[in-house]
Amino acid sequence: MKKHGILNRGLSGALAGLGHGDGVLVCDVGMPIPDGPHVVDLAFRAGVPSFAEVLEGLLAELVVEGATAAAEVRDANPAAAGLLAGHFPGLALVPHERLKELSAGARLVVRTGEARPYANVLLRCGVFF
Repeated sequence: MKKHGILNRGLSGALAGLGHGDGVLVCDVGMPIPDGPHVVDLAFRAGVPSFAEVLEGLLAELVVEGATAAAEVRDANPAAAGLLAGHFPGLALVPHERLKELSAGARLVVRTGEARPYANVLLRCGVFF
């Protein structure tokens, strides 16, 4: 049994299967989830777990070489925008409709309980060497 890190067996196993260049969509409860990617739904109730909690946990275990979010996050959700800007200085911003299109190519979708708008980011996995 794991004693630290991500304990959710479905999420831990899905993360272990990721490779360089794979996409991971971390999303709020309202983001449409495309057919295709493996989905780990962590949503318990509105706000639980939060986008910030899940993102922090994922970043502790993943190598990320790039990230894309919806440009609308800047005006609609300054807290999420600040969190993303702090973690990803080179954050790519695209229209929300484009982010939804890009999410179809993700290998994994992690749905949070976040109930504030545009708390979504598409991560691109890197390598540790």
